[in-house]
Amino acid sequence: MELNNTVAFVTGANRGLGLAFATALLEAGVKKVYAAARNPAQVTLPGLHPIQLDVTNQQQVLAAAQACGDVNLLINNAGIAQPSPFLAADSLAAIRAQFDTNFYGMLAMSQAFAPVLKANGGGALVNMLSVLSWINLAGINGYSASKAAAWSLTNGLRNELREQGTLVVGVHAAFIDTGMTQHIAMPKSTPQQVASQVVDAIVQGREEVFADDITRQVKQGLSLEAAPYLREGGR
Repeated sequence: MELNNTVAFVTGANRGLGLAFATALLEAGVKKVYAAARNPAQVTLPGLHPIQLDVTNQQQVLAAAQACGDVNLLINNAGIAQPSPFLAADSLAAIRAQFDTNFYGMLAMSQAFAPVLKANGGGALVNMLSVLSWINLAGINGYSASKAAAWSLTNGLRNELREQGTLVVGVHAAFIDTGMTQHIAMPKSTPQQVASQVVDAIVQGREEVFADDITRQVKQGLSLEAAPYLREGGR
């Protein structure tokens, strides 16, 4: 894609990785960036166009697609993570909440904006996934499951959107230095490092981004007999 002709829509753009995506796109010279957040007043970076959006609210999703008919780049970044061991008696609500945002929210946005992307020449759709799409981390099992489902969704969307010329990019990363990971003592990428790689992938037409060494190592190990997903946390 030629970014100077790009109109982007970023979900969860008020902070963390979403804000880094929006900032990187502005710096790359895109024409316009819609920055979506539950509370658009939290979108304060000059040059962004704030949009109120909760990706779990179907009416707001459809309204956003109707209001932003010039979009040719959608970045599905919005996501949540909550403690959710599968066998904990009180975890079902947390698991459902994560699927509502991380899977169903991504699906709803993709369904609503696919016709918009088609009308504007195909463009690109970027889904923020995780190394936990492939492995399961104790304590946040529900998050891992929702990201595995989102990876499958991304692969299916790629097949369905290929005919209309839409590039579908799946972004896998391990720990990113945002509020979601502030209590995890592990090596972390900065949001800016991840966003920069994604912008490069969009320009180059690449369908996947593996943002760090941990992610690349896990991906390479998936075909092994003792694959990483057979071990807790991929270790």
